[in-house]
Amino acid sequence: MDPPAATSSLPAEAIALAGRMYDAARQGNLAIFQQALPAGLPANLTNEKGDTLLMLAAYHGHANLVKLLLEHGADPNRLNDRGQSPLAGAVFKMEDAVVETLLSGGADPNLGQPSAVDCIAMFNQLDKWKAKFDRASGRGVASEATEKCGR
Repeated sequence: MDPPAATSSLPAEAIALAGRMYDAARQGNLAIFQQALPAGLPANLTNEKGDTLLMLAAYHGHANLVKLLLEHGADPNRLNDRGQSPLAGAVFKMEDAVVETLLSGGADPNLGQPSAVDCIAMFNQLDKWKAKFDRASGRGVASEATEKCGR
């Protein structure tokens, strides 16, 4: 499969570096990001599937890295190409510390398909999360912003 046109003009070294960053996010390599983010690595770096560094770190259960990415401006409400949110992924994987971190970082539990709210119902986690989701500071914020933009 050919790479997307937008990446074909990037130097091979840049593509390789991005790949290493995605792998580091999956592995929770905090030390790399403690250096790379202050040096200018975009906190919302996104792969060909629309997965951000935050999505990858969240899905793989790395709460400390999720927190660091949020501190550097990662968007907790950016959906991937399948319409999934980092919060819904963390609920699906039962990564409680990541769910707490994302909620503290402004994640909207109503966002995505399925949303994190849908996931807690599907995976019998209502008792654990419903009250926190109802009180979440980010609840409805992403949905309202999307409506204002006409999406």
